[in-house]
Amino acid sequence: MKAIFDKVSNDCSEITTKSYSTSFSLGIKILDKSLHNPIYGIYGFVRFADEIVDSFHNYNKKELFKKYKSDTYLGIKNKISLNPIINSFQEVVNKFKIDHSLIELFLDSMEMDLEEQHYDENTYKKYILGSAEVVGLMCLTIFVKGDKNQYKKLKPYAMKLGSAFQKINFLRDVNDDFNELGRTYFPEVNMSNFNDTDKLKIENEIENEFTEGLKGITMLPNTSKGGVYLAYKYYYNLFKKIKRIPANKILEKRTRISNPRKFIILLSSMLSYHLKKI
Repeated sequence: MKAIFDKVSNDCSEITTKSYSTSFSLGIKILDKSLHNPIYGIYGFVRFADEIVDSFHNYNKKELFKKYKSDTYLGIKNKISLNPIINSFQEVVNKFKIDHSLIELFLDSMEMDLEEQHYDENTYKKYILGSAEVVGLMCLTIFVKGDKNQYKKLKPYAMKLGSAFQKINFLRDVNDDFNELGRTYFPEVNMSNFNDTDKLKIENEIENEFTEGLKGITMLPNTSKGGVYLAYKYYYNLFKKIKRIPANKILEKRTRISNPRKFIILLSSMLSYHLKKI
């Protein structure tokens, strides 16, 4: 029975989410239960694409990605894939009628990581759009359950929040990206001589995007507001920690939030949500 295969597929996406991201998993737990599987489906899909370009160095990454991309489009078209992660994702795409252009933009941005890139302002914005903002829009499609007016209203805020999250990821992962993968995402920044002026400029961009993103969170349906607010709080705490690190030290190691601290953020976020402070 296909129902069993679909359950196995959804379970694979859930396991992938929980294995790769404690913080994201906590956020999903606060969402309404009806949203769990769809969001797991999106996370599993984007996680596997990211793993291909970031981790599989001893394999033909271009070939693997080409296959993953082809299987994705075929799975969406046929409404089934023997890759359980893609099968879970196609079910979400078809059920919620996720705009296929969002998927194309995401895959294009992942493909950019297969080649050495020298980012200018345009390619930087293109990468953030495809790697982060459109993922937020996929999730937003699910959160508003196909309400086009609500989607249109919340779209710019979701994009700002996604952009802020991605820029924090860039700062958090700058050691691995620059020293191990040879990547520099920030345009007109020499990471060999990364200074406090460069860092402050990026931080100011993030702060402004957080301010706009929070406005959108307050307008989300109650079924998703708490979970997205938790993600916001997690990233904002990570952001504050990164801000305290001098630019000449940020390349030394990956910045992290400890698991005990994550649970404190979870509890405080839940309290704020239930006291209707957001």
